[in-house]
Amino acid sequence: MPKIVVLGTATNVPDLDHENSHMVLVGEERMVLIDGPGSPFLRLQKAGLDPEKLTDIVVTHFHPDHVSGISTLMMSMGLSQRKAPINIYANAHCTAFLKQMFDNYEWNTWHFFPVTFHTVPEEELHTIIDSDEFKVYTSPVKHFVPTFGIRVETKDSGKVFAYSCDTAPTASVVSLAQNADVFIHEAAGASEGHSSAKQAAEMAVEANVKELLLIHYPVNGFDYQKLVGEAKEVFSGPVSAAEDFLEINLS
Repeated sequence: MPKIVVLGTATNVPDLDHENSHMVLVGEERMVLIDGPGSPFLRLQKAGLDPEKLTDIVVTHFHPDHVSGISTLMMSMGLSQRKAPINIYANAHCTAFLKQMFDNYEWNTWHFFPVTFHTVPEEELHTIIDSDEFKVYTSPVKHFVPTFGIRVETKDSGKVFAYSCDTAPTASVVSLAQNADVFIHEAAGASEGHSSAKQAAEMAVEANVKELLLIHYPVNGFDYQKLVGEAKEVFSGPVSAAEDFLEINLS
């Protein structure tokens, strides 16, 4: 049953076919949103998923193209009569700003549903979720602000999924993705705090992953498929550009 549904694939400027990068981990008992730009409430519904079943929100870092839709998601769930509590996982930097954002909206006066913040330490392969179906780990990566990537290990199938999040090439990403069945790596371009498709492929080779998917790539008229060719020059396994609403089976 565990699967990843990609809800958005674009870098910080989306277009009509590509929302800002975010995704959801779906299990029988837990549904974990990873970042929340745009309108996650609508994206989940468009993917055929019920936002009411969200149990956890993991926020990799506090940049607008990763957090802009979290407040409207919370409001929409509350106004849809949600009563079940929800967990939010973020590093200390991000948690402080998320709490400030909630305070600015006077969340405590809305009386919707309980929210529990879990501060994620800046350490490699830290376990944040351990369910009957999967374990979710975080590791710090190299971006402008404190940011972490994510590793998911499924318990029945043993499949491993890893997501670099926004990062320049760094050793912690290699450790995070080690021997992953599917590795999603950003390809915004070779600039400070980000990676090119070639650099993503180099990380994939070092981590000995089976499949590489590129995400957080430029859109708006940019031929992002050429990034696949750049990555294939380095990585010999399957490479593709993730598309919005792609489903990755982890069973």
